[in-house]
Amino acid sequence: MYIKRHIEDALKSAINEKGVLCVTGARQVGKSTVLKTLFANHKELTLDESRLLRLAIEHPEEFFAQFEPPVFIDEIQYAPTLFPYIKIHIDKTGEKGAFVLSGSQRYEMMAGVTESLAGRINLIDLYGLSLREILGDDYRGEFMPTQEYLKQRKPKPIKYNEIWENIWRGFFPEIVTEGTNWSRFYSSYVRTYLDRDVSKLGQVGNLLQFEKFMVAIAARTGQLLNIVDVAKDTGISRQTAEKWLSILIASNIVLVLKPYHNNVLKRLIKTPKVYFLDTGLASYLIGWDNAQVLQNGAMSGVLFETFVIGEIIKSWTNKEGVTPNMNFFFFRDKDGNEIDLLIKRGDTLYPIEIKKYISCDKSDIDAFKQLDKISDMKRGEGCVVCMADDVFPITSTDKAVGVRYL
Repeated sequence: MYIKRHIEDALKSAINEKGVLCVTGARQVGKSTVLKTLFANHKELTLDESRLLRLAIEHPEEFFAQFEPPVFIDEIQYAPTLFPYIKIHIDKTGEKGAFVLSGSQRYEMMAGVTESLAGRINLIDLYGLSLREILGDDYRGEFMPTQEYLKQRKPKPIKYNEIWENIWRGFFPEIVTEGTNWSRFYSSYVRTYLDRDVSKLGQVGNLLQFEKFMVAIAARTGQLLNIVDVAKDTGISRQTAEKWLSILIASNIVLVLKPYHNNVLKRLIKTPKVYFLDTGLASYLIGWDNAQVLQNGAMSGVLFETFVIGEIIKSWTNKEGVTPNMNFFFFRDKDGNEIDLLIKRGDTLYPIEIKKYISCDKSDIDAFKQLDKISDMKRGEGCVVCMADDVFPITSTDKAVGVRYL
């Protein structure tokens, strides 16, 4: 069953702007499915097929002699040899949307894109299904903790236990729509990721140790990232841990959220926070066997936060196709004041706190006033995203927002 993706409008717009449209994302988030659905007139070629891959690597000119544009090439990262020939065609014809590409390893792709296709390509990020998509909620606006946004939202209902079920199950389309066995799906997913993606990067000598590293990062989702501790727990050097983290980031498995700071705020913590981009994968790696165990477990708070951050990111990315890294931060100072998420728009910071509880009060937004110390920025409306069913005011500018409003 195909669930209509909210990013479709961004993809339709992007393909008419440049010669190449490239969609990147983790394995099995639905890249091929949405591209085949939208661009059925493009001949589909997948470099997972050994014959095609060999032809693309060894004889790229012959590859395009056989398969003239418009074409859709899946897993393009396996054959960067094709990029110069794509450039030649675009420069010669000026054709828009001639090439649709997808890949799950931005780590390898970016070198070829930078060298060959700069100015000729639109890069779009795709994540797993959003809660909006799963619920059939067609609202497409990016989440903001403002009265204007909340007036526009008419969210679908969802029960408390269903939220935890979604967090535990995860957001890969196959596991959402086909009822695939949870343990088998994620076991196969991790093995495929290690064997097909990580091993091909040639920078990981011990795949079992890399899997242990993944578990160590999953156990820290929603928390400050001490890479030295991760290295110690995994039995690798700090340099190796940093390199392996960059692989997880480039594979769209994890997101690193940077702290907000400026010259005025001298006492800020400068350590980043790390988030798994799929809570189901994180739950599998950590060892939560069902939604109830997760809900009652010691990590329920950070996994709820991980889920909320992911949903907010999807709401922004699905509208424009670009992950808003330059707009998202968190706040934490050395006195322990913390704000889970800051959205920066122009000269305004919008604070968001995340709590897994149903009720909230003013104590949950105490840290918001720290933003008043930033002389060159305004403090915008804020909220606490929580398990409440609706929206209710905390102060004149801040409110509690039920998770279904994301």
